[in-house]
Amino acid sequence: MLEIIANKWTVLIVYALTQGKKRYGQLKQQIVGVSPKMLIQSLRNLERYGLVEREVYLSVPPRVEYSLTPLGASLVEPLAILGEWAYRHITDVKTAMEHYDRNPESASSR
Repeated sequence: MLEIIANKWTVLIVYALTQGKKRYGQLKQQIVGVSPKMLIQSLRNLERYGLVEREVYLSVPPRVEYSLTPLGASLVEPLAILGEWAYRHITDVKTAMEHYDRNPESASSR
């Protein structure tokens, strides 16, 4: 489960869908950097895991909307907490990375 939840695209898709139903084009526009192939693959996986629902409307052309299932919605709060932690500690993490990168000898002695 952690592999699914910790996926970068999962977090961004779930966040986007907290704002309500979205069409593929809306998600593609909102989630900067995701390739069309990766977005489709991620949406299919999230649907398979029961986190996202795909609703097809019989119209011309066919219209598809994605939304969170109750299970997907239950993931919003834990992800928000993780996001808040990341926001509060990004400077600390960057500082640690810079220190590590400047001192390669200390890393090899561990």
